[in-house]
Amino acid sequence: MKSICVFAGSSVGRRDEYRTVTRELAQALAERDIALVYGGARVGLMGVVADAVLAARGHVTGIIPEALVAKEVAHAGLSELRVVGSMHERKAMMAELADGFIALPGGWGTLEEFFEVLTWAQLGLHQKPCCLLNVLGYFDPLLAFVGHTMDEGFLKRESGAMISVSESPGTLLDKLAAYRPSAVEKWIDPAEE
Repeated sequence: MKSICVFAGSSVGRRDEYRTVTRELAQALAERDIALVYGGARVGLMGVVADAVLAARGHVTGIIPEALVAKEVAHAGLSELRVVGSMHERKAMMAELADGFIALPGGWGTLEEFFEVLTWAQLGLHQKPCCLLNVLGYFDPLLAFVGHTMDEGFLKRESGAMISVSESPGTLLDKLAAYRPSAVEKWIDPAEE
């Protein structure tokens, strides 16, 4: 693993632990000499992870659409900031530059970005690990819903198992390093049920 894309909220959330664990992840990335790829903002958990990686002398590449430079307050102190034309270009470039993906707590954008790369993995468009850093059980309701989609026959168990989850940044990075992709057929045959 040379670089990890981190999806994170443009807000910091209501609990200090979100910032604390985000800084722990950043420190672990820098200690392992893993570059950070992220959405390029200086606000929210996005800014926390970037600032903490930079403070630990790590490399940070931010990717932000031109329309969001002012709105998301692009981070001016990164190792590299790439301004792209659209959200689609942003996600494609983040996916291209990263060897794996971690989602921190966040809102619609964080969830959308994570589920897009997870869908790409399910379709075989990449073979990179997709992980959730489950700070304070933030993703527990989402994981319960993923279980519900499997129970209802909309997602194979093997596809649900494509998500690695941990509450510990170090453990999650260990899972990323040990990840071995498996071929999963996306479509569910009614005869299999």
